[in-house]
Amino acid sequence: MLCFRIIAVAVFLVGFKWPASKAMPISYIVAIVLALFVWEVSFPKVAAASVNGLVVAVTLLFIIFGAILLLNTLQESGGLHTIRRGFTDITPDRRIQVIIIAWLFGSFIEGTAGFGTPAAVAVPLMVGLGFPAMAAVVSGMVIQSTPVSYGAVGTPLVVGVGNGVEPLSQITDVSSFVFGIAGKVALLHTLAGILVPLFLVALLTRFFGKNKSFSEGLQVWKFAIFAALAMTIPHLVVAYAMGPEFPAMFGGLIGLAVVVPAAKKGFLMPKEGEEWDFEPKERWDPLWNGKVELKQNDVNAGKIGMWRAWSPYVLIALLLIISRLTPLGEWMQAAIIRIPNLFGTEITAEWEILYSPGFIFIVVAVITYFMHRMKPSEFATAWRDSAKNMIAASTALVFTVPMVQVFLNTDGGAAGYQEMPLVLAEAAANLGGELYPIFATFIGGLGAFVAGSNTISNMMFSFFQYGVGENIGGDPTWMVALQAVGGAAGNMICVHNVVAASAVVGLVGKEGHVIRKTLIPFLYYALLAGSIGYSIMWTADKGIFNIGSILAVIIWGIAIYFIATNKKRLAALDRKNIA
Repeated sequence: MLCFRIIAVAVFLVGFKWPASKAMPISYIVAIVLALFVWEVSFPKVAAASVNGLVVAVTLLFIIFGAILLLNTLQESGGLHTIRRGFTDITPDRRIQVIIIAWLFGSFIEGTAGFGTPAAVAVPLMVGLGFPAMAAVVSGMVIQSTPVSYGAVGTPLVVGVGNGVEPLSQITDVSSFVFGIAGKVALLHTLAGILVPLFLVALLTRFFGKNKSFSEGLQVWKFAIFAALAMTIPHLVVAYAMGPEFPAMFGGLIGLAVVVPAAKKGFLMPKEGEEWDFEPKERWDPLWNGKVELKQNDVNAGKIGMWRAWSPYVLIALLLIISRLTPLGEWMQAAIIRIPNLFGTEITAEWEILYSPGFIFIVVAVITYFMHRMKPSEFATAWRDSAKNMIAASTALVFTVPMVQVFLNTDGGAAGYQEMPLVLAEAAANLGGELYPIFATFIGGLGAFVAGSNTISNMMFSFFQYGVGENIGGDPTWMVALQAVGGAAGNMICVHNVVAASAVVGLVGKEGHVIRKTLIPFLYYALLAGSIGYSIMWTADKGIFNIGSILAVIIWGIAIYFIATNKKRLAALDRKNIA
């Protein structure tokens, strides 16, 4: 019965390609029926979980509105035109642009704010540069993997894993435990994340290019791997030296400092005449287009200098860092809307309105109005268009998030079952046996898929994963690390995040199409990390040639094969185009 709830989401949203506005209400009803009549959770608790979900949905819509408002403000001021020109000056090649914006800039924003903020910043920026809305959303979701474990200054590990393992009597110092886990998580992410930028460009050219070819993306494999290492190596060093708070932030920042100057100098860049771009917009598949129309403000085009154009994004980064790392953040968190003990239950709804990235987006949009010397009518247009797009996004979210909250709050029912996520995880562990470490990442991914958060996934499953590690005779700390990595990778296919990212650029109703594409890199990431984790755990007992190391070598071998033989496929593609 419980599997039916997960299947309902997968079949309707991904299989039938229904819009989330239709698929999620059905999934919500299924979750309620299971909670009330199978788990026998009380009606007040189900109602409280639903209301809490609505509050969370409002907080997400607040972030979405702020992100769209900033984008529309830059569009009206002419700043977006300058930013677009700046990226074109580095290179007109969309493959390089997506690596710099989504992978490096997105990793930095993930490290500072987390909770879907990179998609809210990077996705509309890519649309503003001329990317199809669906291409921007897919790109923004694919990078929601490697840096996610360290998002929001390490929240998924510090809060998620920390709270998840706190009940374990074996762990006397939770902070030291989490510090040690951070390095193991970083090692797994580094080994799996090295191919993420390559996946990024390959998916871009395969699904959104004229020739529908992976080969055109693989053509820039040297630059993609260079950019991957420029982020993952600093992130690995920082994780071991400083713990969980700063790896993604410093990794993204150092990566930008290394890669952007290198790109300007032509290092590992495509040769002149080999740059890749999308076809003209009139030839795009209508599915790719969002409802956020970015029309050039011809009056202001070219009036904003490069520094002033980029200053809103610099301000966002600075304000996010200040709010997360200084006492100001504590003051902002104190401004909270709280509804305790909903319907007499232990569930409390909260909204830290000033601490929300949405508040920071709105503040920066207002500052931009003055800094870019905009007319009141231009700023009013930005507000009006942003409100319209936020309303269009609301339908899917008001069912998606309450469904998640009902799913998570099914403990304590009269039937005596554990909450739904733990029941699913235990069933998977029983099927896996000694091979379970290979699949531990998929449990973490499942948690993120249904809960919409790596932090919540870690909070739910870290205790469980530690126990499974002990039961099978392995190192339980590596099991917790695999959980954290899988939970991060699950953000690529998380309904919650896809709906929110799609809403930012008006791609409402096409969420299933996005997940079908991001499922490919998720399966790669979870399987490779799980295989490496298995190998690390069992090499001492089974030797280096175990099923985990063999699977990892096969996955890497496939990647190397496609890179090594790509010139032949490109030559064949050129002959086909000439013919």
